Parts: sequence; structure tokens; C-alpha cells
Amino acid sequence: MSARVLVVDDVAANLKLLEARLSAEYYEVAVASSGPEALRVAQSWNPDVVLLDVMMPGMDGYEVCRLMKASPQTAHIPVVMITALVDQAERVRGLEAGADDFLSKPVDHTTLFARVRALLRTKQVLDAFRLRAETAKDLGFEPMPDPAKTVAGARALIATEDDGEAAGLSAILAEDGIVVTRAPDASSAWERLVTDDYDLAVLSLWLDDGEGLRLASRMRAQTAMREVPVLLVADLDQKSQVLRGFDIGANDHVLRPVDPNELRARARNQIRRKRYQERLRADLQRSLEMAVTDSLTGLRNRRYVMRHLEGLLRNGGATVLLIDVDRFKSVNDTYGHAFGDAVLRDVADRLRLHLRAVDVVARYGGEEFIIAMAPQPAEDAAGVAERLRGALASAPVQVGDTTLNVTASIGVAVAMPECSVDQLCGAADKALYRAKANGRNRVESAAPSDWALP
Repeated sequence: MSARVLVVDDVAANLKLLEARLSAEYYEVAVASSGPEALRVAQSWNPDVVLLDVMMPGMDGYEVCRLMKASPQTAHIPVVMITALVDQAERVRGLEAGADDFLSKPVDHTTLFARVRALLRTKQVLDAFRLRAETAKDLGFEPMPDPAKTVAGARALIATEDDGEAAGLSAILAEDGIVVTRAPDASSAWERLVTDDYDLAVLSLWLDDGEGLRLASRMRAQTAMREVPVLLVADLDQKSQVLRGFDIGANDHVLRPVDPNELRARARNQIRRKRYQERLRADLQRSLEMAVTDSLTGLRNRRYVMRHLEGLLRNGGATVLLIDVDRFKSVNDTYGHAFGDAVLRDVADRLRLHLRAVDVVARYGGEEFIIAMAPQPAEDAAGVAERLRGALASAPVQVGDTTLNVTASIGVAVAMPECSVDQLCGAADKALYRAKANGRNRVESAAPSDWALP
């Protein structure tokens, strides 16, 4: 997969080498030779991955990474830190600064490209959700709060055949309040993954003589588990299996002997990323719901019901009830718009209460409501309309200390063969107009003359 890669290093030879290798793999490459320059390029060029040298004069890689992760424009960009330092504490420092991985010089290019591919896959998913969330925000839908930084209460599954390792890994994760479940083999791990929800799966590559990778692959093939981060636990001589794991869809890894601080940092990063993705998905779902929902009544809106009617007509027909609250203008003029809004909410609740779950009731506009139902005999549709009219007239609406008798007029139309949504709604509207002209608080069904068919 092609992508934009920003390479940051103060040594020109290192820049040229990585630029050449990445270009040979058909990546678009930009380079920066200092921390400030890297931040400027990241803001303006919007790379997909940043390869960041740690040891640079002035602003080092840790500070660059922290600043990138603190900016809304660049926080989502994966960062791979590259250094000649071998101290384990330096790796942890980089991870805690927000880096997604830490590679040692001289860079093993097979490992580098495997990590870049894995990070790109994750970023592409997040980018898709971010784009939809930003579009929803532009339309006026406010995003949900960011997830908490703490990972306390997160659930992790540890799948390892080694009892001692399981106890050690569990104790390390428990320091951050992560609730751990242990599985001693691949089959029990799969059973737990199927039945419970987890925020992280920690899989030993020695599990059942290599079943750890197969378990990771099965997880990625299941929609319900596809977004659970997978962290591999491997030996130094299992490099090829780790790289294969990244291609399968694993998110991260630690090497034995496991450094407690590194495991905690990697686990926190993966859990936070999962929660961020879940928040983006919730934002999208909420914005989609709001896009088809009337904000005042909580019913579906006109856009939704018209699409629904199109589907009903394609599948054999539809029935429409068009409802208008009688003399509603005088309600607003006498009691004010807040009172009128309360009346509309009460009407919506009564309509919803007296309809089947398969029927769609929506606010059509102003004080008008529309009900879309499956096709049925005209007399049955009129009977439904009469029941709804009675439900509205049976008891007054009460708002605070004020009560008001509210009635409605209803027009009914059952689709004729080959009619359109506009023709169906037009016939119901003419029947509604007749109901109002004939005294209001009544039901009228569409007559043949109400249809404007070609």
C-alpha cells in the first residue's frame, strides 16, 4: 500500500538512505533534518507515518513526538522512533511520549516495512472514522468527550501456556488497573474471546506450538473481534513469526524477558487507541441517528420516512397516514411556542404508543406527522387512523398547570400500482385537506379523484 512517510534525522546520510529505500517501495517521502522542521512538515504535508530519530540537537525526538501527539492536527499520525540507544528505559520513554514503536539502528528494513504496513492499516481505519466524525461536526453534531487517559477497568486476555509467565504478565498489567483473564491454550482463549469483550489480547507465540498466530488470524476474520488490539509475546529468535504476525494484523509486540514498564506502556497505548476508535464509531452512529431523527419529538424525520416509503413501494406497496394537529397556530399564538412544542411532543408520544414496531411514524413538518405502513385494505387503514384520532382526542394535553384538548385530522392513502412516493403522499394530503374542510377531528380516505397519476 502506498502512503506518505516523513523521515526525520539530523544526519544527511541517514535521510538519503531511508528516503531511497522507502521510495523503492513506492512510498511518497518527505524529509526533515530537525525537530522544528519536522513539526512544520507534519502540519503542512499530513504524512501517514513519521520515522523519527531520537538523538537530534536542540529538540530531540521525544519532544517532537510529545508535541505531535499534543496537536489535534497530528495526534493521529503513527510515529516510529529510531535510535542507536539500547537502554530499555529509552524505549519506554519513547512509548510514553506517544510513539507507536521503537526501532534500533542500524534499521532492519524488513522489520521497518512490516511495522509501517501494520501501522498504516490501523491508521486507515481511524482516518475513515475521523473523516466521518469531522463531517458530522461540520453539520453541527457535537462530538462525544474524549475517552479517559486511564486504562483502569480495561479487560485483557492473556493466552500463554506458561503458568509463571501468565502470573507475571497479569501482575504487570494489574498495576494499571487492567482486569486480566488467563487462557492456557488456544481453544480456551478462543472460547473466552467469543463469549466476552476484551480491550486487549496478549498472545504468546509459543501457544500450542505456534497457534498464537492462528488465533490472531481468526480474531481478524471475525467482525466482533477485529478491533481488539493484539500484542504478541515473543522470544528474540522469533523475529520471522513477529513479522508474520504484523502482516496478519497484530498491533504490537514485546520480547522476552518482558520489561514491565515497556509492557505497561504498550498495553496503555493499544487500549487508548481502541477506546478512541470506539468513540469515533459512537460519534458516527450518533450523528447518523441524529441525521434521520427529528430533534423536537424524537421521531424519524421527513428525509428518513420518504426513503422508507420508497423501499416499501419497491417491495409491493405502502399505506400513508398524514396527520395534522387541528388549529395549532392558535395554540402557539395563545400559549407560546414552548407550550406548542410540548403539545407536539405529547402527540408524538401518543402516536408512537398506538402503533406497531414495524410502522414508521415521523414528523412531516410543523404540526404535521406521517405514518408509513405496509399495504393493507383501505378500510383497515382507515380503522388504524380512527384509533389514532381517538387516542389524541381521548385526554387533554397537560403542560405544567395548563390543560388543553387537542385533536387532529387524518388523511389516508393506500398506494395504487406503479405510483410514486410523491403521488402517494399527494393523495393522502388531499384526503387530509378534505378532513379539515369537513370540520376537523376526523378521518378521510383518498378518493380516486385525489390521485394525480399520468
